[in-house]
Amino acid sequence: MHHVYFMGIGGTAMGSVAILLKQKGYRVSGSDQNLYPPMSDRLRDAGIETWEGYDAAHLVIAAPDLVVVGNVIGRGNPEAEWLLEHRTLRFVSLPELIRTHLIGNRDAIVISGTHGKTTTTALIQHLLTRSGVRPGHLIAGVPNAGFPSAFDGDPDSPFVIEGDEYDSAFFDKRSKFIHYFPKILIINNLEYDHADIFRDLDDVERSFKHLVRLVPASGSILINGDDARLAEWVRASSFSRVWTIGCGAENDVRIKDFSERADGSCFSLEISGCPWMEVAWSLAALYNARNAAMAALATALQLSPRDPGLVKVSGFEAFEGVRRRQQIRLRKESLLVVEDFGHHPTAVKETLRSLRNRFPDRALWVCFEPRSNTATMPVFEREWIEALGLSQRCWIAPVHRANLIPDERRLNTARIALTLTTNHGVDASAHTALDEMETSLYAGLDAERDPKLLVFFTNGSFGGLIDRSVARYSK
Repeated sequence: MHHVYFMGIGGTAMGSVAILLKQKGYRVSGSDQNLYPPMSDRLRDAGIETWEGYDAAHLVIAAPDLVVVGNVIGRGNPEAEWLLEHRTLRFVSLPELIRTHLIGNRDAIVISGTHGKTTTTALIQHLLTRSGVRPGHLIAGVPNAGFPSAFDGDPDSPFVIEGDEYDSAFFDKRSKFIHYFPKILIINNLEYDHADIFRDLDDVERSFKHLVRLVPASGSILINGDDARLAEWVRASSFSRVWTIGCGAENDVRIKDFSERADGSCFSLEISGCPWMEVAWSLAALYNARNAAMAALATALQLSPRDPGLVKVSGFEAFEGVRRRQQIRLRKESLLVVEDFGHHPTAVKETLRSLRNRFPDRALWVCFEPRSNTATMPVFEREWIEALGLSQRCWIAPVHRANLIPDERRLNTARIALTLTTNHGVDASAHTALDEMETSLYAGLDAERDPKLLVFFTNGSFGGLIDRSVARYSK
């Protein structure tokens, strides 16, 4: 196999894997409906030929040996229909390609769960590297330290990868992580999410139970031990050693003495009831302490499977985090601007609690864009009210692609704003156009001179509003 073609090459994971294959000597090309920086620039710099828009003629011209079909591709896509009609080209999902061409026979460290996957994956890569290991990795984000989102590593090293429960492709509705066959599996937490493909939490758990059964008896499963429901079914489903991590005294690895400050947090870790290590680093929020504990144990198990407590994992203080996770975009005396990827109400709530603890003297203002498939649906309306109720002012952007969502399946942002104002004392507004919201936001910022903390929550670009706001108030 010499030539690999990616359908949906502009996605973070697809583009990163495409670049990695190019570096490994493959000829790589691909298409996407729209290609934007920074991925379009990265693909061009890597010498990868791309087409904007989908057309069956691209496949005829490229004549690849293998086609990788991204999970954004659905039936009706002209390239997908050509593949199915002609059946002359072999095609696979991205997770299948990752398994066969990147992970191979190496030990896989798979990080799964509703929250914290990207940060924990990047942190394990960082800690293993500091320990003298050169692991392969695939991170669905951009590490602040500048190392690439995808890296092959040494052939005898482990491969560290996020395990997403979303489906693999239109022809393979199994969760992506099923393809990765973990030796060390992390389930950081588990909540209902991806309401577009899962019916309820039981349905989500069913997919994770399949994953747990793929871990060998010699492997390890690391879970959030503070979640009694998760701990119960993992133990019942597992043939592997289960390690619990959390704040409770019964956990195998316990987080103690957690405290936050403006420049990060500190805490201590115990293992099997004995002092293990002290951590002081630039990341904040209790959920990041749990990410750190998970990463520390996974690293120690990779280095010393029989007795991880002997390993004193180091390097937390040098970890710079991942972009768009409580990322400070602007720091001025009167205005602090933070960008965060939060698109689930639990993550948003915990992030706001952390920011309020770290910056108690600043008014907490929030801009929220309902963009992910789950965030645009009404399933979490009550939870969104609870999370956004921690703010003092709140602007809710138009629901992403609202014109494609029936009223009964669309988040009612006007009702959320009204409830926030009436019942929670939040100065909240819901907007039907982004430019109208932008005008309202700037009017509020210009009128209020007291110190403010403005947080943007989105898993997209927020229509460029974040960049424009940072540019406007940097002057």
